[in-house]
Amino acid sequence: MTDKKPDPLGRYRKGPYLEECAPRRLLRLFSGKWVTMILHALHMLGGAARPGNLQRNLPGISKKMMTQTLRELQDLGIIERIVLQTMPPAVEYRLTPLGQRFIEPLEALYCWGEENRTLLDQLG
Repeated sequence: MTDKKPDPLGRYRKGPYLEECAPRRLLRLFSGKWVTMILHALHMLGGAARPGNLQRNLPGISKKMMTQTLRELQDLGIIERIVLQTMPPAVEYRLTPLGQRFIEPLEALYCWGEENRTLLDQLG
């Protein structure tokens, strides 16, 4: 007798793909241009960073876009905004436990991109 492992994606192997399905929820998460880069930068900076440090590590992102993306990630529970009790008060963004778990598949995608750099360069 063969023990068959349950397929966690079995219900997504065919449509319809309803609004609350995992693939569409992930698509909404990845829809922001800077989402993955902000999460990657936070991870590379030890899981937490002040806004200025984040912006220095992400050339090309405007302050407005960074603030908007940070708020969206905060609303999703992937990062948290911490007000530091300093003079003057300062803010730091940290990955939540959910954000830390999200880094693993994100880093796997980045590794895939690096391993397939030539193919990606051909795509434009």
